[in-house]
Amino acid sequence: MSDILIVALLFSAVRLATPLLLAALGGLFSERSGIINIALEGLLLAGAFTAATVTHYTGRPWVGLAAAILAGALVALLHGIACIQFKADQVVSGTAINILFLGVPALLSGALFASTGATPQLPREQLIPNLPIAIAFLLVPVTWYVLNRTPFGLRLRAVGENPEAADTAGVNVSRVRYAAVMISGALAAIGGAYLSIGQSSLFARNMSAGRGFIALAALIFGKWRPVQTMLACLLFGFAEALSIQMQGVSQIPVQFIQIVPYVLTIVVLAGFIGHSRAPRALGVPYQEKR
Repeated sequence: MSDILIVALLFSAVRLATPLLLAALGGLFSERSGIINIALEGLLLAGAFTAATVTHYTGRPWVGLAAAILAGALVALLHGIACIQFKADQVVSGTAINILFLGVPALLSGALFASTGATPQLPREQLIPNLPIAIAFLLVPVTWYVLNRTPFGLRLRAVGENPEAADTAGVNVSRVRYAAVMISGALAAIGGAYLSIGQSSLFARNMSAGRGFIALAALIFGKWRPVQTMLACLLFGFAEALSIQMQGVSQIPVQFIQIVPYVLTIVVLAGFIGHSRAPRALGVPYQEKR
């Protein structure tokens, strides 16, 4: 029986780590190019709402997933335009998107479904509980390969470390950063779609519940590297799975158990943020030479 519980706990950890990993890998692309992406929370919500809504109207989760990817890329493009074209403060821009998507899904849900709390529940056959998990963990080696073995990855790392040198070498810094930010939005939106049409069967208001910020912590803990980031996400997923398992058997008040993943996030950030070296040009606007 204990072996069964351990296996169940590990599978639950993988399942709960999936949206974190997708958002963190998205953040990795953006931040390795030099653009801070605080907007991961908003991108998760954008993907979750779009996937649930489009799946409800079409009856096809694949269409819902594709729509979520498109929505995430477009929302991330807004962040990119603000930060790259207009040199806005990247933290402020990302925070604005997070605040925006605390309200926009509720507004649209009220207009479309006469309910600001949640979208209609989807039948089981319209859910994709396993595909995003496979996508998330397959993307880890793919991301490593793209960053370290392709011309695009070389340019992305160059503009995140020394955009002046990359520009002098003929790299279009803005184009690379726009591509990285849109990839970031697309991947985070897949994580959001998993929340609404994978783990759950509807979109509920603020259903990301801080996962975007936990993913950002995992990215920092993983030192902006894909494999280490995956391990950090699994750690956070295991902490959340353990807190869920403890709620029914522990004498500790449930409120204290529920905060375990968030306390772990604070501890990780407090203990490791000083030991992680961010990309050198992260958060620094760049004006290309003409």
